[in-house]
Amino acid sequence: MTTHKHLTAVTGMVLGLLLSGCQVGGSTVSDREGYFSWVDEQGRVRYSPIVEAPTEAKPVANPPVAEDEFTTDHYPDAEELRRKGYVREGDGKPYFTWRDADGILRTSYYQPDTRTDEEKGRVVPPVETTPATVYRAEDTLLESTPVEGHDPNAFAILGINDSVDDYLTRFSETCCQALDTQNHERWQEGREFGVHLTENSPEHQFLTGLSPYQLIALPQEDPGGKRVFRLRSYASKGVFVPSVVFLDGQLRPVRLVTEMVSDFEPENWHRRGYLEARIPVSGVRKERWMLIFTRNDDLEGQTVIETRRGPRKIPHVKNGEIGLILVEAR
Repeated sequence: MTTHKHLTAVTGMVLGLLLSGCQVGGSTVSDREGYFSWVDEQGRVRYSPIVEAPTEAKPVANPPVAEDEFTTDHYPDAEELRRKGYVREGDGKPYFTWRDADGILRTSYYQPDTRTDEEKGRVVPPVETTPATVYRAEDTLLESTPVEGHDPNAFAILGINDSVDDYLTRFSETCCQALDTQNHERWQEGREFGVHLTENSPEHQFLTGLSPYQLIALPQEDPGGKRVFRLRSYASKGVFVPSVVFLDGQLRPVRLVTEMVSDFEPENWHRRGYLEARIPVSGVRKERWMLIFTRNDDLEGQTVIETRRGPRKIPHVKNGEIGLILVEAR
């Protein structure tokens, strides 16, 4: 019995030393760095690692911009700066000082108005002529005397036609002395007037193809300054693309204006869309008639315009309405 108690005491001492040794040599989970203790719903003590929040990256400061570096702040768009009255962002508005009726000095700020007189509507902008291919009778090449020692076969070798025949001369072979002048129109001064090319209009076989045509008798008064013929071809089921030949008193071509790069103005609530061409009045007093026609090449083409719904194709047709007026070129 004594021996059993002794063994029990020794065993207890050993367990105590072991437990005390563990506590001395180690530490509980709650004492460890990076953990925290908590009690769950059943009363048991739990230990969880502490999750550190990610450190926020410090914003990188933009390096200072050199004053001579090319940026939109240092070198803004010239047109945009003009619209702002040449006042840059961050700069104060210009001002002027004045004295009121009581003798007090006042300061008033203002926004500079840098619009041109044309933008303000004070001056009518100049009328620009339409780019086109122009043939004139006075442009016909004259035959020159060959220089001594020339090779008569040089033109043939180089593929050059040794002929003084030009395009207007070839055009004149099929136009226009045989045209009917009974149904011509007279020019109406001071307003826009219209001519119609319909299925009943007379047709002629021009060098550029078969086309209806309209003759207009031009005014013979001195225009007294630079003036421009303005032609507007109004669109309906298509648009008529005009070419114009000016004739003398014997209906011989004097000037041919063709391949005009006309501007198209879309329709709105007040009017139809139209092609506009502007042809300068010639200073040579030989032109007595204006003849309007179209070409086969133009009939095969189309005019494409941009709309809110995308590109729109307008076919070229043989019939149409032309509005004519004389305007100042300024």
